[in-house]
Amino acid sequence: MHTRTVAIFSLGGTIAMTTDPVTGGVVPALSAQELLDAVPALQSLDIDLQVHDFRRLPGASLGFDDLTALSEAIADAFEAGCDGAVVTQGTDTIEETAYLLDLLHAGDQPIVVTGAMRNPTQPGADGPANIHAAVIAAADPALNGAGTVVVLGDEIHAARTVRKSHSTSPAAFTSPATGPLGCLYEGRVHLHGPLATRTTFPGPLTEPTPRVGLYTATLGDDGTLLAAMSEACDGLVVAAFGVGHVPQNFVAILEATASRIPLVLTTRIGNGPVLEATYSFPGSEKDLLGRGLIRGGHLDAYKARLLLHVLLAQGRKSDEIAAAFKTVAR
Repeated sequence: MHTRTVAIFSLGGTIAMTTDPVTGGVVPALSAQELLDAVPALQSLDIDLQVHDFRRLPGASLGFDDLTALSEAIADAFEAGCDGAVVTQGTDTIEETAYLLDLLHAGDQPIVVTGAMRNPTQPGADGPANIHAAVIAAADPALNGAGTVVVLGDEIHAARTVRKSHSTSPAAFTSPATGPLGCLYEGRVHLHGPLATRTTFPGPLTEPTPRVGLYTATLGDDGTLLAAMSEACDGLVVAAFGVGHVPQNFVAILEATASRIPLVLTTRIGNGPVLEATYSFPGSEKDLLGRGLIRGGHLDAYKARLLLHVLLAQGRKSDEIAAAFKTVAR
């Protein structure tokens, strides 16, 4: 068996932060090589590491241009023969960046995204352990075909299902609807079951960066802000109440918007699907889908926004977008 090769891409984030002597707070400063140097256990692994110091940004400051460039760089690494890739970044946006990378990656090699909830200056910093686990996961043939996964705390989560469910806990990352794909122990990946079939949308994002809005329904909203947002968007995701319900005064606005741009109906809950045909009052899921909205299914609002962004940036038309959501969000 040949020595496995893993490409490491560092984007910054808490995992790469040290104390700023001027402000006293922590900022992204450590290079990718410095991150690896803090994990001496990597030297005992029979894995060749190719290190790329890609960005030094907080997770909240990453943008579509950064991630499109990262996706292309990872593809180049795979083309050159790497067996897997690890991305280290801030946890603020891991659930979104992982899913975006997953949508664009059609190959078998795994992409493993990791980070840290405790920065290197804190007791019990989790970055080194997460990097060690991520490298092992990226090199393990068991994850071939898994697409992009998130590894923290020795758990492996599918990009499609993972959520950051706590703002500070080291156990912040969960997959509420499915549980993790597996875990790591004794230097190996252990999957809980077979890998699910993936739907991907590889290819260049050729269109100008689309404006895809995300609007959350809240109690007592009269729809004024929704109407204003919809006018500024190329695509819109609505995070509705419950199984896909909005206030009655949203209905005319949403119907008019859906006649102009792709409009996706999701739930603000973060766990569970938008239904299709249970409720039929004005503003219910059946009513809204009948007015041209696209069902988000099991995709949460954040991930539905990313899928819509990719489809629009690839120049896909409304009927193609609706068909893609029907496939992905079932």
